[in-house]
Order: sequence, then structure tokens, then C-alpha cells
Amino acid sequence: MLSLDLHPIFRNNRDIELALRQFLFRANHSGETVVEIIPGKGSGRLKARVLAFLDQKHIRKLYVRREVDTGNAGRILVYFDEAGLSG
Repeated sequence: MLSLDLHPIFRNNRDIELALRQFLFRANHSGETVVEIIPGKGSGRLKARVLAFLDQKHIRKLYVRREVDTGNAGRILVYFDEAGLSG
């Protein structure tokens, strides 16, 4: 499973968006069915920022669904079409 840990760049909005965008495109084209994004637990601000990014209309087209891991609130799972999306 591909994973993106945002802890090292959590303070820089531009780096966060760039990392998320590159990660989602790479995951989409790799054929992975599920990937994880780790914003961490913290105050929840980074997680909220990641979820808002994922909910943008043009980004939403890349994946099937996303959810906060019920067993670990500091992890977001993003699911892709098993057949592979050609976003």
C-alpha cells in the first residue's frame, strides 16, 4: 500500500497540496486500489485540510471514495477503482 506521511511538511500549505496532488496522481496511475494519507491526530487542522483538498471536484474524479480510518483517526484511506482510473 502506498503511503504519504504529511508530518514532515505540515506547516507549508503549498508543499502539502503539491505532495497530495503528486501522490494521488501516482497512486491513480500505479493501479493501487487503496492508499493511505497520514496527517496525524494532532489538533485535526491538517486532517481537515486534507479532507477539503480531497473533496475538490477536480480531485474527487481521481478516486472512488475516501474515509478516515475507524481504528486510527490520524489516517485517511483513499480508494481507487480496481480496474484503474485514467484520470
